[in-house]
Amino acid sequence: MAVQINPSILSADFARLADEARAVEGADWLHVDVMDNHFVPNLTLGVPVVESLARATGTPLDCHLMIEDPDRWAPRYVEAGASSVTFHVEAAAAPVRLAREIRAKGARASMALKPATPVEPYEDLLPELDMLLVMTVEPGFGGQAFLDIMLPKIRRTRELIDKHGLQLWLQVDGGVSAETIERCADAGADVFVAGSAVYGAQDPAEAVRALRARAQTATARASWACDH
Repeated sequence: MAVQINPSILSADFARLADEARAVEGADWLHVDVMDNHFVPNLTLGVPVVESLARATGTPLDCHLMIEDPDRWAPRYVEAGASSVTFHVEAAAAPVRLAREIRAKGARASMALKPATPVEPYEDLLPELDMLLVMTVEPGFGGQAFLDIMLPKIRRTRELIDKHGLQLWLQVDGGVSAETIERCADAGADVFVAGSAVYGAQDPAEAVRALRARAQTATARASWACDH
């Protein structure tokens, strides 16, 4: 299973977004947190900034929509240049229809779960997705401490993915760092969003490489990966 590192632009210098995006071009994706001050108590950026970022970097954009009414807005982010769009199941009115629309427009469809949202009720939806995001902090702000109580949920999610033989990426977002990424990989995650651990480092590109190495080491010895 290939490890993927997605630096979160939320932790970058917003006055230098183009430069900050280019600073991590060795990453697999650039994670873009979209917040509307309704679904979460924070306001970040929207469609125009995503359009600008798509022009400024060759790294594909992974847009995480922490917004109300994603059924209306998610397709707009594909049109703006996002290669992957994540909506929160807690906010979506019709998640299957939305996932299909995102895919039809040419992007990968991803669904996010807040920490208190169980994965099991959505087992039947998994084949409609390209990625599932298990939040390891409460969405809304960067720099939060990793919630270790999410590790069993990551394991259960990996078990469901394997049960159905799906080629579904399992992403974690929140508090991912050199101290926590190996636990996430061991539990079953293969896509890692890292904000302050990358952009708070003196050399963001080196931070990406170091995180990747740690995750690859943990994945190589993880029981779930050895079964594949």
